[in-house]
Amino acid sequence: MANKITDMSKIRKAIKFYCNGKSKLFISKYLSLSRNTVKKYISLFEVLGLSLEVVSDKTDAELELLFSHTAVESMSPKLQTLHNFFPKMERELKKVGVTIQHQWEQYIAVNPDGYKSSQFSHHYKIWGKRVNPVMHINHKAGDKMYVDYARKTLSIIDKGTGEIKEVQFVVAILGASQYTYAEASMSQQKEDFVASVENAMRFFEGTPAAIVPDNLKSAVIKSSRFEPTINETLADLAEHYQTTILPARAYKPRDKSLVEGAVKILYRRIYVTLKETKFFSLEELNQQVWDLLDTHNSRKLTGRPYSRIELFLEDEQQQLRALPQERFEIKYQSFATVMQNGHVQLSQDKNYYSVPYQYVKKKAKLLYTKSTVEIYYKYNRIAVHARNYRPYVYTTTPEHLASTHQFVAQWSAARFIDWASSIDESVGEYILQIIESRNHPEQAYKSCLGILNFEKKVGKQRLINACKRALDFKIYNFKTIQNILENNLDLIDFEKEPEQELPSHGNIRGKHYYN
Repeated sequence: MANKITDMSKIRKAIKFYCNGKSKLFISKYLSLSRNTVKKYISLFEVLGLSLEVVSDKTDAELELLFSHTAVESMSPKLQTLHNFFPKMERELKKVGVTIQHQWEQYIAVNPDGYKSSQFSHHYKIWGKRVNPVMHINHKAGDKMYVDYARKTLSIIDKGTGEIKEVQFVVAILGASQYTYAEASMSQQKEDFVASVENAMRFFEGTPAAIVPDNLKSAVIKSSRFEPTINETLADLAEHYQTTILPARAYKPRDKSLVEGAVKILYRRIYVTLKETKFFSLEELNQQVWDLLDTHNSRKLTGRPYSRIELFLEDEQQQLRALPQERFEIKYQSFATVMQNGHVQLSQDKNYYSVPYQYVKKKAKLLYTKSTVEIYYKYNRIAVHARNYRPYVYTTTPEHLASTHQFVAQWSAARFIDWASSIDESVGEYILQIIESRNHPEQAYKSCLGILNFEKKVGKQRLINACKRALDFKIYNFKTIQNILENNLDLIDFEKEPEQELPSHGNIRGKHYYN
């Protein structure tokens, strides 16, 4: 039949033979094809500027589409001029506000005898399908970043046990330039997924207007045709980077065809190279992935005189938003009831954090990262603390406590000694001796407080005299000072009358005060 499309598997073999130096006559006889057919497809192969690798990468359907559209066109100088205009036009269309009509006006201004508007659009549509049948040509620079996991996994070997561990392979691609990022990660869990998405944006050195993930659980908790429920952690990442999440529609592969096409290409350009190599760490594997990725991004796009990285640097990089200085920290959440002492427990670390005392017995929400703990009540943040990993430790902000609790919370040995020393050196010495005589300093705090409060009741000088006399007796407790003051012994000149006995008072007996 005239113009019947030849089996693409034979065309693929014909091109392979031709690239390996076989003659057209040999190819014609070996594949049972007419010499004119062989000449036609080899001529198309050369006119399109394709390589054997490009032909091998394409499916039979893509190859058929590529050659069938070109076969019916006569590559006249006029058409060749038009095709030479399309690569630049394709880049311009990625800019906001640029249309095919605008590009035709520029084309016809330079080529007055060129194609009219309708033919111009028709040829551009054919050219777009020919150079990349699966690519959408309406991606705007800086608009979307597509993210997807490859179905096939890579692997690393545990040095200690020799166990082979499967690792995931994630790919991110910018829509306009097709600039690609890829890495291996331990799992598809939300922590690893969010880290990979962030690594991609750091690699691109900018934030796209939207991130388009697949409908995996780490991205979408519940899919919906109208309003899918985004994973809270991924939503926090988007807020941190001032972008948005636009999940691909479930069962609509064309929504993410660009990234799926990138995955297929990376299968051939990265998997084939890595599958025979042994890696003993994720870092070692990723370093090799990134080396191959640089080569991939530097290769010329099919039918275009530029590479992905050139397109990215010239057209898309400046359209991305600036990155925040600080990296995103994943927030975890838990719930706890505020205890009577004004603290909530972070069960993850088994320690406690204070909140304002007004929230005692209220149900609070804790959001914590590696470095901070935030506490919320009814969507309002009521406290924030640096995270402490030591178990059974109380982290307290004094302002959170009630006024009476604040005073008690400030008790310490140093505070009582400083307070006493500000009255007199002898008072400071007596308080020091009380603290040191106890097994634990806190056992002496109430005694110290009672003694120091005597200053308000009996005056500064009488308290000083009482402490001097008690130091001479070498008995260190509250009752000693109390007995001295109640019996007015602080008014006696004890240096002149050292043998005077004290009357009995409670557990204190005068004879015991002497050496």
